[in-house]
Amino acid sequence: MRVVMIGAAALMLVCGCAHKSSILMERPMRGLLVAASDVGHPLYRLWDPGTQASTQEQITVRVTATTQEYLTSFFGNKRIFGEYAGKNPFFPEQLVFYIHISNDGTERVFINPAEFVLIDDRGNQYTPLNVDYVTALAEYQSPVATTTRGILENASPGYFGFSVPVGRMFVTKPQDRFALVKESSLQTGYLYPGVLHDGFLSFWNPSTQATKLRLVVGNIKTGFDSSDQPTKSLDFPFQFHLVKP
Repeated sequence: MRVVMIGAAALMLVCGCAHKSSILMERPMRGLLVAASDVGHPLYRLWDPGTQASTQEQITVRVTATTQEYLTSFFGNKRIFGEYAGKNPFFPEQLVFYIHISNDGTERVFINPAEFVLIDDRGNQYTPLNVDYVTALAEYQSPVATTTRGILENASPGYFGFSVPVGRMFVTKPQDRFALVKESSLQTGYLYPGVLHDGFLSFWNPSTQATKLRLVVGNIKTGFDSSDQPTKSLDFPFQFHLVKP
């Protein structure tokens, strides 16, 4: 029985059945199930205004709804990315925002990009995609044969005929894409007075039926008391509308 189970597992890997990451099976937004099929399509759409800014409590947030041209130019900058420059790590299935936060006040503030949300005019709410989603999407879109060859080439004789090096699945992750997304993402943490922080934040492409979006750079905490608890929480909403071709 043990031999059969190992053989079945190997067959699943060779056929590519284990290639699609379960992380991509999660519902892409909070909304109606019937709307899920309209989300995350590989589309290039232009949202206006491209860049806008808002200031509260001496904290200024500037956001840009990026385009493919914007991302290609940015990631082609060798001064920033060195040997990794030249490849846009994001996919057409993602809507990417560049976010710049400036703390011009006298108190530290705390930001957590995971709490930012995108809301469309179809009643759907989207949470940011982290690095795991991007790398999982990269693995899913890569040819199955590439993974299969990698496994078979590194298989070695074993008690059950041949062994499958499971660790190889992790070694073959697209490390250059992972590094670019990790390096350029908006980070969680404190911003002390006078600090400027920027980075990218991505979401699944909103519903193909959506024509208006609201990005909420939310729950920015400040006014920390003697117990290190925030006494203020700020939301910065930004409205975008679809530019029709």
